[in-house]
Amino acid sequence: MKIDTYLAIGIGGFIGAILRAYTAGIINHAFKHNIPFGTMAVNLIGSFVLGVLIGLIQYQIIQNPYLKSLLTTGMMGAFTTFSTFAIESFFLIKNGLIIESLVYILLNVIGSIILAGAGYKSIEAIFG
Repeated sequence: MKIDTYLAIGIGGFIGAILRAYTAGIINHAFKHNIPFGTMAVNLIGSFVLGVLIGLIQYQIIQNPYLKSLLTTGMMGAFTTFSTFAIESFFLIKNGLIIESLVYILLNVIGSIILAGAGYKSIEAIFG
């Protein structure tokens, strides 16, 4: 990958991270609840936007390789990695790989929860 591509990803990441904090903050402020609605909204919005972007890329509306990297890997990657998981799951299902998609979805969701807990517990064991 060229340095220009990394720069585009970095700029997109900067934008996506700010958008994530801003969006989640507004939603969490508007909907005060035990459920993290800001995170859920970011994940749902990000999944939709990444789907739109991938469609625009596949139909060659967006052709510039730097813009592709800035918007997808950079901006949407920083906005939410859940969007990448969602679009990859969608394409597994779209391509008829139902068993593979179920395995992928279950391993991602359950594995992430287990590993998040394991990470927390390891720090708790050291400092708790």
